[in-house]
Amino acid sequence: MSDYPFDALVFTPADVDLSRSPLSGKIDAETYVLGAFNPGMTRLPNGNLLLMVRVAEALRHPVRGGHVHAIRWADGDYVLDAWPLTMADTADPRKFEVSGGGWRVLALTSLSWLLPVELDAEGRSVVAVHYDRAIAPAASYQCYGVEDARISRVGECWLMTTCSVSPERHCTTLYTSDDAMDWRLEGIVLDHQNKDMLIFEGLIGGEYWAQTRPLGDLYFAYPPGSEWRAGPSINLSRSPDALHWKPHDAPGIRPHAATDATARMGGGAPPVLTEEGWLTLWHGVAPSGVVGIYRTYWSILDRDDPSVTVRTEHAPLLEAAPALTEPLKDAMYVQDVVFTTGIADAGDHYVVASGEADLACRITHIPKSVFAR
Repeated sequence: MSDYPFDALVFTPADVDLSRSPLSGKIDAETYVLGAFNPGMTRLPNGNLLLMVRVAEALRHPVRGGHVHAIRWADGDYVLDAWPLTMADTADPRKFEVSGGGWRVLALTSLSWLLPVELDAEGRSVVAVHYDRAIAPAASYQCYGVEDARISRVGECWLMTTCSVSPERHCTTLYTSDDAMDWRLEGIVLDHQNKDMLIFEGLIGGEYWAQTRPLGDLYFAYPPGSEWRAGPSINLSRSPDALHWKPHDAPGIRPHAATDATARMGGGAPPVLTEEGWLTLWHGVAPSGVVGIYRTYWSILDRDDPSVTVRTEHAPLLEAAPALTEPLKDAMYVQDVVFTTGIADAGDHYVVASGEADLACRITHIPKSVFAR
């Protein structure tokens, strides 16, 4: 357990009512909640907090009749695709790999949708679950699901990025709202595979800025003796309107060569402005087993040029908390994962939202003094 004044799971798979799911009655198969996790978070106009929870709704029995099945949205309905077991590697119950393409081709045994969960102002308890405002796939580029919301308020508008998954592309999509409850799908804003687009909560030089994390199959080496390690890292983009994005020329946060704790990294919570600069919470992944060990770290970025890191802390801010997930141990399928996805100002502390073990939503109160010099 952490030493923070409040650190708890506030929403778990058992809290989801699948009879009110967008998939309910749409497919002829039993489903269950594989995870209710990685919540985008923002403060509502009424002062309460909103979690936009990723619900991964999975097939209870994906393998049957000599086939493995995937859920897919299709023109307003949901269908099950059956793949012969001879074509699929089903070692991972969450997904399967389809052979014969010459490169990795995956399909999912679950489909993700977003559930708005309203918490009290401190994030300690659930006030309401808004099933009537759930966000489900609505376009062909989302046919395998909508994942991992990140919410930023810029002026009087709320901006929510999500990862949309389909055979067409693995892309970032944008939703906008005037009240953080009723959302409009604006479409694709990043066409390349990118799971961590975080829009800064404020303009810089009259422009929108965002952290991004494009992925690839290869990375070019830094020269021998460099302080940096090649691999996934946090880049920056700028936009005049939050719809059309240009990558920023200067790099953002890079993994350090001196440690393998951040051998892979990506954005966490949308950057928020402090007196010293932009506070950004991000994740670093140390190699271990299949998934790795996910921890949350932080940095302060220059308020006028966020490609400049003013200060960073190499000790983790958050680590996985096995004591929190002990009551859910029978549902665990990954270990050592905390994935921070939201932050809200609460006076002398921040309310920080994370996904714990790809399973549940964790809220932590972190005193602002932690980030002081």
